[in-house]
Amino acid sequence: MTANDTPTGKQPTATYDSAFLKACRREPVPHTPVWFMRQAGRSLPEYRKVREGIPMLESCMRPELVTEITLQPVRRHDVDAAIYFSDIVVPLKAIGLDLDIKPGVGPVVEQPIRTRADLARLRDLTPEDVTYVTESIGMLTRELGATPLIGFAGAPFTLASYLVEGGPSRTYENAKAMMYGDPELWADLLDRLADITAAFLKVQIEAGASAVQLFDSWVGALAPADYRRSVMAASAKVFDAVAGYGVPRIHFGVGTGELLGLMGEAGADVVGVDWRVPLDEAVRRVGPGKALQGNLDPTVLFTDKDTVEARAREVLDAAAGLEGHVFNLGHGVMPNTDPDALTRLVDYVHTHSAR
Repeated sequence: MTANDTPTGKQPTATYDSAFLKACRREPVPHTPVWFMRQAGRSLPEYRKVREGIPMLESCMRPELVTEITLQPVRRHDVDAAIYFSDIVVPLKAIGLDLDIKPGVGPVVEQPIRTRADLARLRDLTPEDVTYVTESIGMLTRELGATPLIGFAGAPFTLASYLVEGGPSRTYENAKAMMYGDPELWADLLDRLADITAAFLKVQIEAGASAVQLFDSWVGALAPADYRRSVMAASAKVFDAVAGYGVPRIHFGVGTGELLGLMGEAGADVVGVDWRVPLDEAVRRVGPGKALQGNLDPTVLFTDKDTVEARAREVLDAAAGLEGHVFNLGHGVMPNTDPDALTRLVDYVHTHSAR
């Protein structure tokens, strides 16, 4: 089954004919759909208010809070899709790993994964581990109606990097040392993470997510040969595991201009592009049969309205010949972004791209 199919034995869902899902399926759309990575987050004062005093991981496990946060940018910006409020380390926490998200730092792992014996700590994820996800998505889909909900997970390489490094890194020296120096251990680590990730995405899809995005935030640190040799099979395993659901599968990484073709090969229906590669060049690298997502530089939103519109128009013009295009930023919304700038941008893209 591909993203062009309706679910077997089911009538099309309320979201099936949405502009977002049509674009993902490379079908004609009434306007270019828009959503933003990190659209639910620190740029919104209402987000900061409801999260006040609540640790990040705890906030991901409270269904009513997750629902409210996920809905906030849909209400405010009129985006064409919601993205489930969570974090890429949630499934790792759910299987019992000792980790936390420290403000100003990011995920920190108490005991990094460095040896074969450490793999035993990575048990399978079951739906019972994340009942709050099922409950949250059920609440969200009832509220969202015809607006699609995007589920997501961290890709095996990025999760492995956090686990091996013990936290954020600029060099990935421990992770890459394992990848180069102990390729069998590395492959087994990524394979186990692929199973955990696939299980997490299945929970989200079965609860009602209309699409899923695999975030490989750190994979731009790799050369194409290393990606193909040491990472691609694990990402492909994740995409293959959810292919039968027929929901669009989006793949996104940062600094991945040299990897775009391979990321598409891994099994995505939609390839996310950061701001470094124009979309008309990205489509050449990715090849036919894929939609693209992106790719306005997030810092453009700190300029004036005319500049934002001019740069957005450049993105839309570069996407004019694409089979399918979902407008997004080239990375996440920055915390100090003016929310009104995002609202104006959505309106501009909708108006300028109306068919």
